Amino acid sequence: PHKLAQKDRDARWMVKYTKAKDDNKNSVDLAIPSFGYKNHISIDRRFGFIRRTEITAANAYDGHLLPNLLDKENTSRDVYGDTAYSNENNLNYLKSRGFCSKLHRKKPKNKPMPIPLKKGNTTKSKIRAHVEHVFAVQKEQMHLFVRTIGLKRAKVKIGLANITYNIKRLIFFEKRKLTTG
Repeated sequence: PHKLAQKDRDARWMVKYTKAKDDNKNSVDLAIPSFGYKNHISIDRRFGFIRRTEITAANAYDGHLLPNLLDKENTSRDVYGDTAYSNENNLNYLKSRGFCSKLHRKKPKNKPMPIPLKKGNTTKSKIRAHVEHVFAVQKEQMHLFVRTIGLKRAKVKIGLANITYNIKRLIFFEKRKLTTG
């Protein structure tokens, strides 16, 4: 029983695939194993506030969580996201709720990415990058590192980091409002 108290039975392993460049500017595939939890968020495009959040084990598939992340009170009906969200169920869900899909399109299997699709994804990435900025701030500036046991504790820690991020954004806009008049 004492060993089980120190073992996180809610966290899960996942492997994230990424590309790295070597000295010769060749891309090399990297597989990075990760154990823990994942913070899924949706943000306000204009101000960058976190509007909705879902915290899950690291192996949770992003595509299943889209309905939980949508905010019907958000004035923008455009929904940006990576290819994990771009599946038939999510596209039908967005359409039925009056949202406009700006989700990244997947590359056709065993074929090169068509140029128009690639350009469209690049355009969408410029807006979608704002979500990645949230994670960068939490990791680099706020030093968010979840070292808790259990999903409930991880939700509290990540939830507090999300609230803190929103407070920091609010302070940023309040200071900017004071300096610009």
